[in-house]
Amino acid sequence: MRIISPFEIRTKFPLVSETFIQQMRKQVENIFFRKSDKIVLLVGPCSIHDTELAIEYACRLKKLQEETQNLFLVMRLFLEKPRSHKGWKGLVYDPLLDGSNQISLGLETARKLLLKMAEMNVPCVSELLDPLTLPYLDDLLTWGIIGARTSASQPHRQMASGLPFPIGFKNGIHGELDVAILGILTARDSHTHLCIDDEGFICSKQTKGNPLAHLVLRGSNTNTNYDPKSVAKAAYHLRMMHIEPRIIIDCSHGNSEKKHQRQSRVFESVIQQIHDGNHAILGLMLESHLYAGKQELGNNPLTYGVSITDSCIGWEETESLIRWADRTLSVSNKNFQKNGVL
Repeated sequence: MRIISPFEIRTKFPLVSETFIQQMRKQVENIFFRKSDKIVLLVGPCSIHDTELAIEYACRLKKLQEETQNLFLVMRLFLEKPRSHKGWKGLVYDPLLDGSNQISLGLETARKLLLKMAEMNVPCVSELLDPLTLPYLDDLLTWGIIGARTSASQPHRQMASGLPFPIGFKNGIHGELDVAILGILTARDSHTHLCIDDEGFICSKQTKGNPLAHLVLRGSNTNTNYDPKSVAKAAYHLRMMHIEPRIIIDCSHGNSEKKHQRQSRVFESVIQQIHDGNHAILGLMLESHLYAGKQELGNNPLTYGVSITDSCIGWEETESLIRWADRTLSVSNKNFQKNGVL
């Protein structure tokens, strides 16, 4: 079955003004190169399965950003989900949640939702799972993530090398750092590779390299790696490869031992490390929904605002953590300014 082309979907659902996206990308570039002292927080649902709840979450996040001085909040809008075996693969692939796999509808739904986020002035991050979906959505993203299962993938590294926004490479599922670090090095170089053009035809593309590629520590199947010793080890390995450390800490997955209740202690530890002067840490990732926990997709009807993939913390806890972090970083920034560090 033929899928709608990138040109067709962009024509049908155009980005009317690029101003907001350009402004957000400039802000994150300033944070990346330490021209801003803000800390990035990539926060939101593990995956998006309901556009209505995504919009409600975005409204809350936007209001909180207006009241936050020291964090730059980017909403997780994860539209594809990696699967080791089986399960729901995300809004792009199965937008009706019924196994009908109407991918053209999924791409349209995803693009319309990203356009809504741009209209609301809410910057978004997404995992870039399948390079073929990228031309449908990349003009609407502020940040991108390459997952633990695909950090070693040459097509993903080449794809990342041509993108105009930060791309985080997660460490491998067994905790190995070399896969992600080599991914960063590869993505920072120029490449000629195969991809699809706006009409959906296979073409050759020349990239310039992405200087905003960076490391994401997400723990492993058996260990965490968010503590000061692990972060220092990661920073050392980056410097050994002549990469200035820019590290995002994922508070979920291996670092929370896949228990959403433990995300808060990871978050608090990382904010404390930043407060204590760890400049290798660029920011954090947090899996958060309107309500805590998870539910099975087969439930009928689904409970509104609860994840159908990984367990997430609820909005009340999310807001509390963000406000605490903002206060803590305010004290930290004042101390640095007083001592002439900033």
